[in-house]
Amino acid sequence: MVIIREAHLGDLANIAQLHAQSWRDNYHPVLSADYLDKKVFAEREAVWTARFNKPQSNQLVLVAELAGVFCGFICVLGATHPEYGTIIDNLHVKASSKGQGTGSRLLAAAASWSMANYSGHDLYLEVLECNSRAIGFYQAKGAKNITTAYWHTPCDNKVKEFIYSWGDPDNLAKALAKNLAETSS
Repeated sequence: MVIIREAHLGDLANIAQLHAQSWRDNYHPVLSADYLDKKVFAEREAVWTARFNKPQSNQLVLVAELAGVFCGFICVLGATHPEYGTIIDNLHVKASSKGQGTGSRLLAAAASWSMANYSGHDLYLEVLECNSRAIGFYQAKGAKNITTAYWHTPCDNKVKEFIYSWGDPDNLAKALAKNLAETSS
């Protein structure tokens, strides 16, 4: 059974490693091989060290564990954008744990936290155009592509990304409940 809990400093290495591996797996079309081979882990470790050592007041980081073993995480930042609202800044699940509901459980926890702490703010995320599996996952959970933007990568590339939104976080909670009901029947 997947357990979702708040992250702590002891999770930093697992989070940074999974974040780096996810970028290697999904962003190789837009990030240089040199960056992915030699720099991505150190950069992601620095990001997460800062987030754990000086967390923002609107930050939530949760981890997922399966049989006591780390298998994914989510980071949410409440009410960060005046138009789009609360951002799901990161959602990553180990390849070996995909298809077991881990991502859905993390999203459900994020929706619940958003409704409790940032009601009145929409829930959104940014996803790179090259990450078609993530796009399909978010669409299956009811997210709608509301606009296109561009990300300036650490390799100094400019790549297309999409902004996906659920509107009110309750829309995500309802979509997840519907998905669960459909898979149970």
